[in-house]
Amino acid sequence: MGKPLFYEILEKPATSCIIGICSMIWFYIQKKNIGYSHVGLSYETAVEGHHWRIITSAFSHISVIHLVFNMSALWSLGVVEQLGHLGLGVEYYLQYTLVLVVLSGVLVLAMYHLLIQRFKLEYFRRVTAVGYSCVVFGWMTILSVKQPSSKLDLFGFLSLPISFAPFESLIFTSIIVPQASFLGHLSGIVVGYAIAWGLIHGMSNYWALSLLGWIALVFVLSLKRSGAVDLNFLEIESVTDPSLPSVRFLASNSGRTLQMSALPNGNVEIV
Repeated sequence: MGKPLFYEILEKPATSCIIGICSMIWFYIQKKNIGYSHVGLSYETAVEGHHWRIITSAFSHISVIHLVFNMSALWSLGVVEQLGHLGLGVEYYLQYTLVLVVLSGVLVLAMYHLLIQRFKLEYFRRVTAVGYSCVVFGWMTILSVKQPSSKLDLFGFLSLPISFAPFESLIFTSIIVPQASFLGHLSGIVVGYAIAWGLIHGMSNYWALSLLGWIALVFVLSLKRSGAVDLNFLEIESVTDPSLPSVRFLASNSGRTLQMSALPNGNVEIV
């Protein structure tokens, strides 16, 4: 008999929080009748400046089956939080989850760009990706390198050897679920191997918080630029300043103004 759920939650605090966040977002999407096109990531929307979708697409799920499958796999992969003796653990899990969310989204867009611009496959211009699968496949891959003897448990009864799980799952989902994003899953695997093999390394709490800060800034500015959310309190304007670039909020009668100084010999407008 396994441990009570309460104790497992305490052993996987970060995983439990992420599952809770994804579940609440799914409930909100269902309640507000929001479609995948409103939160998903596509090449077309990215070109239009909707960079915030890299984040919203990762944590959004449209169908309950999609949510249950991803969260079931993520729960099993939460064992990473318990492997501090292997150099993993809770901090490692949180730091590189952030990396996986951002880089897998960027890599998907890069693949779309290559297929559209190089091979003239216009179909990929409007393909919309949504779901936490990129991160799930990334952690599958990392665990397959760091702890190849582990098992991936799905739905409480299906168990896969973790060493083969990334590509088994990639093929399985592509056959069983034709709508599954092959490129999205593949991007998670690629970034996962880059992390596991040490090509991407050196993350610490400082760098994770710095990255989080930049993500938050780009998220807000791209929301403002795209007009997806009404941010009347935020005015963005360019100024000419010979000093190094800086970003600051200034109080004004109409609210707050975000100003960014420009490099010499030119104006920089954050839109």
